[in-house]
Amino acid sequence: MDRRVFLTLLSAALAAARATAAPEPRRLKLVNAHTGETFNGPYRDAAGPIPAAMEDLSSFLRDFHSGETVEYDVAVLDFLADVMAAVGATEATVLSAYRTRETNEMLARTTFGVADNSEHIYGKALDIYLPKRLDVAMETARAMQRGGVGWYPNSHFIHLDSGPVRNWDLGGAGFERLLLEVRDLIAKGDLDVAPDGSLSLGGEGHPLSANQRLALHRLVAKAEAAANAH
Repeated sequence: MDRRVFLTLLSAALAAARATAAPEPRRLKLVNAHTGETFNGPYRDAAGPIPAAMEDLSSFLRDFHSGETVEYDVAVLDFLADVMAAVGATEATVLSAYRTRETNEMLARTTFGVADNSEHIYGKALDIYLPKRLDVAMETARAMQRGGVGWYPNSHFIHLDSGPVRNWDLGGAGFERLLLEVRDLIAKGDLDVAPDGSLSLGGEGHPLSANQRLALHRLVAKAEAAANAH
Protein backbone atom coordinates (compact mmCIF):
# COMPACT_ATOMS: atom_id res chain seq x y z
CA MET A 1 0.00 0.00 0.00
CA ASP A 2 1.23 3.46 -0.88
CA ARG A 3 2.64 5.14 2.24
CA ARG A 4 0.65 8.34 1.64
CA VAL A 5 -2.57 6.36 1.25
CA PHE A 6 -1.81 4.46 4.47
CA LEU A 7 -1.19 7.68 6.41
CA THR A 8 -4.38 9.21 5.02
CA LEU A 9 -6.41 6.18 6.08
CA LEU A 10 -4.72 6.14 9.50
CA SER A 11 -5.50 9.82 10.06
CA ALA A 12 -9.11 9.26 9.07
CA ALA A 13 -9.38 6.31 11.46
CA LEU A 14 -7.90 8.30 14.32
CA ALA A 15 -10.26 11.20 13.62
CA ALA A 16 -13.23 8.83 13.64
CA ALA A 17 -12.06 7.31 16.90
CA ARG A 18 -11.78 10.74 18.51
CA ALA A 19 -15.24 11.67 17.26
CA THR A 20 -16.82 8.56 18.78
CA ALA A 21 -14.76 8.49 21.98
CA ALA A 22 -16.72 8.65 25.22
CA PRO A 23 -16.90 12.17 26.65
CA GLU A 24 -14.82 12.98 29.69
CA PRO A 25 -16.65 12.41 33.00
CA ARG A 26 -18.17 15.61 34.42
CA ARG A 27 -16.63 16.69 37.71
CA LEU A 28 -17.40 19.06 40.55
CA LYS A 29 -15.27 20.35 43.39
CA LEU A 30 -17.50 21.67 46.17
CA VAL A 31 -17.21 22.77 49.81
CA ASN A 32 -20.18 22.84 52.19
CA ALA A 33 -20.02 26.12 54.10
CA HIS A 34 -21.97 24.73 57.08
CA THR A 35 -20.47 21.28 57.59
CA GLY A 36 -16.99 21.81 56.17
CA GLU A 37 -17.44 18.66 54.08
CA THR A 38 -16.17 18.44 50.51
CA PHE A 39 -17.11 16.68 47.30
CA ASN A 40 -14.42 16.37 44.67
CA GLY A 41 -14.83 14.02 41.77
CA PRO A 42 -16.90 12.90 38.81
CA TYR A 43 -20.68 12.76 39.12
CA ARG A 44 -21.64 11.94 35.51
CA ASP A 45 -20.04 9.80 32.82
CA ALA A 46 -21.00 8.65 29.31
CA ALA A 47 -23.69 6.39 30.78
CA GLY A 48 -25.30 9.21 32.76
CA PRO A 49 -25.28 10.22 36.44
CA ILE A 50 -22.98 7.98 38.51
CA PRO A 51 -25.17 6.35 41.19
CA ALA A 52 -22.52 6.24 43.92
CA ALA A 53 -21.53 9.88 43.31
CA MET A 54 -25.17 11.01 43.30
CA GLU A 55 -25.66 9.21 46.62
CA ASP A 56 -22.61 11.02 48.03
CA LEU A 57 -23.96 14.33 46.73
CA SER A 58 -27.34 13.64 48.29
CA SER A 59 -25.61 13.39 51.67
CA PHE A 60 -23.27 16.31 50.97
CA LEU A 61 -26.19 18.57 49.98
CA ARG A 62 -28.46 17.48 52.86
CA ASP A 63 -30.51 19.81 55.04
CA PHE A 64 -27.87 20.47 57.68
CA HIS A 65 -30.54 21.59 60.16
CA SER A 66 -32.34 18.24 60.18
CA GLY A 67 -29.88 15.88 58.50
CA GLU A 68 -32.55 14.79 55.99
CA THR A 69 -31.56 14.06 52.39
CA VAL A 70 -33.25 14.05 49.00
CA GLU A 71 -32.34 12.63 45.60
CA TYR A 72 -30.76 15.69 43.98
CA ASP A 73 -31.71 16.80 40.48
CA VAL A 74 -28.71 16.26 38.25
CA ALA A 75 -29.89 19.12 36.00
CA VAL A 76 -28.97 21.75 38.60
CA LEU A 77 -25.58 20.09 39.09
CA ASP A 78 -25.02 20.25 35.31
CA PHE A 79 -26.10 23.91 35.41
CA LEU A 80 -23.55 24.67 38.12
CA ALA A 81 -20.78 22.71 36.36
CA ASP A 82 -21.39 24.60 33.11
CA VAL A 83 -21.38 27.99 34.84
CA MET A 84 -18.15 27.14 36.66
CA ALA A 85 -16.51 25.95 33.45
CA ALA A 86 -17.61 29.06 31.58
CA VAL A 87 -15.95 31.41 34.09
CA GLY A 88 -12.94 29.22 34.82
CA ALA A 89 -13.92 28.42 38.41
CA THR A 90 -12.43 25.22 39.81
CA GLU A 91 -14.27 25.18 43.16
CA ALA A 92 -17.59 26.46 44.56
CA THR A 93 -18.81 26.87 48.13
CA VAL A 94 -22.37 25.68 48.73
CA LEU A 95 -24.25 27.96 51.12
CA SER A 96 -27.68 26.35 50.83
CA ALA A 97 -28.93 23.19 49.13
CA TYR A 98 -31.75 20.87 50.20
CA ARG A 99 -34.27 22.21 52.71
CA THR A 100 -37.13 20.33 54.28
CA ARG A 101 -40.43 22.20 54.31
CA GLU A 102 -39.96 22.80 58.02
CA THR A 103 -36.54 24.37 57.46
CA ASN A 104 -37.83 26.46 54.58
CA GLU A 105 -40.76 27.72 56.68
CA MET A 106 -38.36 28.64 59.48
CA LEU A 107 -36.18 30.58 57.05
CA ALA A 108 -39.23 32.25 55.48
CA ARG A 109 -40.17 33.59 58.93
CA THR A 110 -36.74 35.02 59.59
CA THR A 111 -35.20 35.83 56.20
CA PHE A 112 -36.34 38.13 53.40
CA GLY A 113 -36.61 36.63 49.93
CA VAL A 114 -37.24 32.99 50.91
CA ALA A 115 -40.03 31.59 48.72
CA ASP A 116 -42.72 29.50 50.40
CA ASN A 117 -42.45 26.86 47.66
CA SER A 118 -38.72 27.14 47.06
CA GLU A 119 -36.97 24.85 44.59
CA HIS A 120 -34.62 24.00 47.49
CA ILE A 121 -37.46 21.85 48.90
CA TYR A 122 -37.30 19.59 45.84
CA GLY A 123 -33.51 19.22 45.63
CA LYS A 124 -33.42 21.41 42.52
CA ALA A 125 -31.59 24.50 43.82
CA LEU A 126 -28.15 25.58 45.04
CA ASP A 127 -26.95 28.83 46.58
CA ILE A 128 -23.27 29.12 45.80
CA TYR A 129 -20.27 31.39 46.32
CA LEU A 130 -17.30 31.68 43.98
CA PRO A 131 -14.18 33.52 45.18
CA LYS A 132 -13.76 35.29 41.83
CA ARG A 133 -16.00 36.57 39.02
CA LEU A 134 -19.25 35.96 40.91
CA ASP A 135 -21.04 38.74 39.02
CA VAL A 136 -19.78 37.30 35.72
CA ALA A 137 -21.02 33.86 36.78
CA MET A 138 -24.46 35.33 37.46
CA GLU A 139 -24.65 36.99 34.04
CA THR A 140 -23.35 33.81 32.39
CA ALA A 141 -25.97 31.69 34.15
CA ARG A 142 -28.77 34.03 33.05
CA ALA A 143 -27.57 33.93 29.46
CA MET A 144 -27.81 30.12 29.50
CA GLN A 145 -31.60 30.27 30.09
CA ARG A 146 -31.47 26.98 32.01
CA GLY A 147 -33.57 27.79 35.11
CA GLY A 148 -33.82 30.28 37.95
CA VAL A 149 -30.92 32.62 38.70
CA GLY A 150 -31.01 34.86 41.76
CA TRP A 151 -28.39 37.54 42.43
CA TYR A 152 -27.58 38.48 46.05
CA PRO A 153 -24.67 40.93 45.80
CA ASN A 154 -24.80 42.07 49.44
CA SER A 155 -24.65 38.46 50.65
CA HIS A 156 -22.11 37.46 47.97
CA PHE A 157 -23.84 34.47 46.42
CA ILE A 158 -25.93 33.41 43.47
CA HIS A 159 -28.90 31.05 43.43
CA LEU A 160 -29.19 28.47 40.65
CA ASP A 161 -32.11 26.12 40.13
CA SER A 162 -33.45 23.79 37.47
CA GLY A 163 -36.99 25.14 37.64
CA PRO A 164 -38.63 27.57 35.20
CA VAL A 165 -36.40 30.22 33.60
CA ARG A 166 -36.61 33.44 35.67
CA ASN A 167 -34.25 36.02 37.18
CA TRP A 168 -34.34 38.21 40.27
CA ASP A 169 -32.05 40.43 42.34
CA LEU A 170 -32.01 41.06 46.08
CA GLY A 171 -29.49 43.61 47.22
CA GLY A 172 -28.12 47.04 46.56
CA ALA A 173 -29.79 50.36 47.34
CA GLY A 174 -33.28 48.90 47.06
CA PHE A 175 -32.60 46.42 49.83
CA GLU A 176 -31.13 49.15 52.00
CA ARG A 177 -34.30 51.19 51.47
CA LEU A 178 -36.38 48.17 52.42
CA LEU A 179 -34.48 47.77 55.67
CA LEU A 180 -35.19 51.41 56.52
CA GLU A 181 -38.90 50.87 55.87
CA VAL A 182 -38.94 47.78 58.10
CA ARG A 183 -37.08 49.71 60.80
CA ASP A 184 -39.78 52.38 60.68
CA LEU A 185 -42.50 49.72 61.02
CA ILE A 186 -40.76 48.31 64.07
CA ALA A 187 -40.34 51.81 65.56
CA LYS A 188 -44.08 52.41 65.14
CA GLY A 189 -44.92 49.15 66.87
CA ASP A 190 -46.42 47.60 63.72
CA LEU A 191 -43.85 44.79 63.78
CA ASP A 192 -42.13 43.01 66.66
CA VAL A 193 -38.87 41.09 66.47
CA ALA A 194 -38.80 38.02 68.71
CA PRO A 195 -35.58 36.84 70.43
CA ASP A 196 -35.21 34.13 67.77
CA GLY A 197 -35.29 36.80 65.04
CA SER A 198 -38.77 35.99 63.72
CA LEU A 199 -41.20 38.79 62.91
CA SER A 200 -44.67 39.05 64.41
CA LEU A 201 -47.51 41.54 64.42
CA GLY A 202 -46.86 44.35 66.87
CA GLY A 203 -48.68 43.93 70.17
CA GLU A 204 -50.24 40.59 69.17
CA GLY A 205 -47.29 38.23 69.22
CA HIS A 206 -48.53 36.21 66.25
CA PRO A 207 -46.02 35.19 63.55
CA LEU A 208 -46.61 36.76 60.16
CA SER A 209 -48.95 34.79 57.92
CA ALA A 210 -47.98 33.57 54.45
CA ASN A 211 -49.88 36.53 52.93
CA GLN A 212 -48.09 38.99 55.21
CA ARG A 213 -44.71 37.51 54.29
CA LEU A 214 -45.74 37.75 50.65
CA ALA A 215 -46.48 41.43 51.20
CA LEU A 216 -42.96 41.89 52.56
CA HIS A 217 -41.57 40.03 49.55
CA ARG A 218 -43.49 42.42 47.31
CA LEU A 219 -41.98 45.26 49.26
CA VAL A 220 -38.56 43.80 48.43
CA ALA A 221 -39.46 43.76 44.72
CA LYS A 222 -40.77 47.32 44.92
CA ALA A 223 -37.59 48.50 46.60
CA GLU A 224 -35.47 46.76 43.96
CA ALA A 225 -37.49 48.32 41.12
CA ALA A 226 -37.05 51.76 42.66
CA ALA A 227 -33.32 51.23 42.98
CA ASN A 228 -32.98 50.02 39.39
CA ALA A 229 -34.85 53.06 38.11
CA HIS A 230 -32.04 55.37 39.21
